[in-house]
Amino acid sequence: MLPAMRLFAVALVLCAACGDGDKTPKDAASYPTIDAPTLAACATPVNGTTLRLTPAGTVDDAAMLVVSPAGDLRRFVVEQTGRIRVFEDEQLLPVPFLDLSDLVSVGSESGLLGLAFHPEYAGNGLFFVFYTTSDANVVARCSVSADRNIAKPSCTPILSIPDFAGNHNGGMMEFGKDGFLYIGTGDGGAGGDPRRNGQNRDALLGKLLRIDVDRRDAGKEYASPPTNPFFAGGGAPEVFIIGVRNPWRWSFDKLTGDLWIGDVGQQKIEELHVLASGQQAGKNLGWSIYEGDQCCATVQGLCEQSAPQQPCDDTGLTLPQDQRTHADGWISIIAGEVYRGTCFPDLVGWHFYTDHTGGQRGLWKARLEANGTLEIVDTGIDPPAGVASIHADARGELYLTTIDRAIYRLEAAP
Repeated sequence: MLPAMRLFAVALVLCAACGDGDKTPKDAASYPTIDAPTLAACATPVNGTTLRLTPAGTVDDAAMLVVSPAGDLRRFVVEQTGRIRVFEDEQLLPVPFLDLSDLVSVGSESGLLGLAFHPEYAGNGLFFVFYTTSDANVVARCSVSADRNIAKPSCTPILSIPDFAGNHNGGMMEFGKDGFLYIGTGDGGAGGDPRRNGQNRDALLGKLLRIDVDRRDAGKEYASPPTNPFFAGGGAPEVFIIGVRNPWRWSFDKLTGDLWIGDVGQQKIEELHVLASGQQAGKNLGWSIYEGDQCCATVQGLCEQSAPQQPCDDTGLTLPQDQRTHADGWISIIAGEVYRGTCFPDLVGWHFYTDHTGGQRGLWKARLEANGTLEIVDTGIDPPAGVASIHADARGELYLTTIDRAIYRLEAAP
């Protein structure tokens, strides 16, 4: 592995170097827009943009992600080794919500990497996890038990993607406002995208996928929405966006539907892409023709392009709005989420992101301008080392997690 996914300093390294049901896809016009339940606004909002990271608990293993079901005040924390933990009333519950440690292959960039609650979780109790085995990336459907703080012990795999290496697994999942499940996958690993998955529309690696978990195509545990760009041909029907290397962390703006993707680079450039709502389907983010705004085939030693080389042509590619170089100390970008909480009004509309190494790489905020460019501001604070995610709970408040088991709440003051 090239100075490769260096995501997890010691434990994790982020990247550098499926039964038949309804077989007829529903008409696109019938897809509902999901409106999540809302919670009461913050009782004591604080104005100001002076940021701080306030400790908000620890778990027993590398904390990959904080997420909550819609309208739920609890916080669920993904542990890399295969467990999901619950914080209720700011206290870590002693019994895990779910323990998949017997199924999960852990190491470097592998493990339990993603968690997404069904938009109607409060009624159906369904949620989805993304984990790695020794030779595949698996998305599985799980459900809660009669005890709201404990899931049923077994989950049903709905999508298993064969994977030839242990790195570049992606793993982030979210439901969009359209009710579909979006899944980020890495290019499969090794260096230089040796199997050319990034640009292969038929491959499920190196993509953002979009599936309908409420319906089933023949022989599958899900359906592909007919509005997916290759549903009628020209690629795998699950594929939504192509050309990513390792989209470790990405998110939708819960208000606008804009999509923010942090794609971990190889040996030189870390990428932040922002795709406006309605301008996402079928986009090609460039890998492995390009790393950032540089053509891999012409950057000696930075993008390994074994024969046949891909042409250096950016026609049809969507290049990043922000990119950070390894020369400046960035090694694995951690994209976050746009703040839509109510406790800190002056943070609303800003997306927060950093690097896995934290420290002097800083914590940055950005917002999308009407012309497609970003306004970018250094917040002036240095995150801890080993950042794994910056993600929101059901109230829209942001939490930063680390591979050192720590969780922090992003707060503001005058």
